[in-house]
Amino acid sequence: MIEDRRIADDELDAEAEREISWRAKSVGLAALDVDDVELMHSWRSDPVAAHHMGIWPRSLTALREHIERDVEDDDRDDFLILLPDSTPVGHVALTSQNIADGTAQVELMLAAQHRGQGHGTAALDAVVDLAFGELPMYRLTAQAHTHNAPALAVLAKSGFTQEGISRAACLHRGRRHDLALFSLLRPEWEELNRPRAWDA
Repeated sequence: MIEDRRIADDELDAEAEREISWRAKSVGLAALDVDDVELMHSWRSDPVAAHHMGIWPRSLTALREHIERDVEDDDRDDFLILLPDSTPVGHVALTSQNIADGTAQVELMLAAQHRGQGHGTAALDAVVDLAFGELPMYRLTAQAHTHNAPALAVLAKSGFTQEGISRAACLHRGRRHDLALFSLLRPEWEELNRPRAWDA
């Protein structure tokens, strides 16, 4: 009886753990699920994240519908960023995938308490390795507010090159903001001197 209960508890623990889709040196990526909506809602409602990303906080219901659509979208892959102890620390995505042209866009958001610890760079490196190492991508793009210094630093550290500025491209809190446009090409990724995600 006790042994049966122990087996049942072990099975519950195994079910509770998120399946890691892709690994990196210090984080794992697990496919985003509709059940993650409350977590995503809390991150998107953070004023700093909303300001830096230029997003309008949605209701929980609207965000759930949005995630449901995204989960069914074959042109994007969304992941939770997990620490080795399975703590979720952010969201990273490979969106607008065009297999014919070999292009996609990357998006990244970290929970407030986990910023500045290298998790963003690790997650971005991991999704870049997925795009170039497992998918036939040739060009990745990203964008960030020109005053979002942490995001600009993460993109540069992951090998992205700033291509230019999209002037007054975003309206947030009554002001227009410039967006910095970044890209990373497959040959540039091949020259990066760092371990790949599959070496983790």
